[in-house]
Amino acid sequence: MNKEPLVSIIMPLFETEEYLQETIDSVLDQVYKNWELIIIDDCSSDNSFKIALDNSKKDERVKVCRQKNNSGAAEARNKGVKIAQGSYLAFLDSDDIWEKDKLNRQIHFMMENNVYFTCSYYGKIDENSQNLGIIKKTPSEMDYNQLLIDCPGNSTVVYNVAKLGKTYIPNIKKRNDYLMWLKVIKKVELIYTLPDVLAYHRVRSGSISRNKLSLIKYHWYIYTKLEKIGYIKSFWVLSILILRGIKFKLIK
Repeated sequence: MNKEPLVSIIMPLFETEEYLQETIDSVLDQVYKNWELIIIDDCSSDNSFKIALDNSKKDERVKVCRQKNNSGAAEARNKGVKIAQGSYLAFLDSDDIWEKDKLNRQIHFMMENNVYFTCSYYGKIDENSQNLGIIKKTPSEMDYNQLLIDCPGNSTVVYNVAKLGKTYIPNIKKRNDYLMWLKVIKKVELIYTLPDVLAYHRVRSGSISRNKLSLIKYHWYIYTKLEKIGYIKSFWVLSILILRGIKFKLIK
């Protein structure tokens, strides 16, 4: 009998056929074995759904569902959360990859320290899986206000759903993962960071996150309309994020 808790890995999928197998392989290669990978295909028109389905036939821990209509990542993420059976929820974008000991280290850290919400450092890779030498870090502990300005990488986050319950988010096109973390932290007060690179975010030329002006608008919408933190605080937080972005570009 496996005494390790089941981890449900939520993966929204939309047309990432070039990278999907590498992403799935990084889950199959995990040292931690008691997981289920829930892939929600959002009506991909390429071979993504077939690749996911082929993997589910080879390993019963890989579970694949397909949306009836293209509804966006938020709805796909919500569906994955609803289906999930695990005590822990982990999240993985369909073009990112994990280190082999990612789940093992993170789950055992949470169990040994009795914490319910964690993330880790992450690196960046290019479209050819080459390491760009960029490491994104977050503080060792973050409360709600800190999380507003230090969003963890989506593919690094794990939370204890058995203790905190399932969290669902409104159907917004961008930054829906960020919105989820802001909702989860209200249940637990702190998120803890493992100070090691356990995941890699892929930088792609056609990525939805590359339109910076659009991202700023979504942040403003989240702050003022969904989180309702007020215009002054929203402007302050957004200013910090913009200045950080400018600083990063200058250093780069």
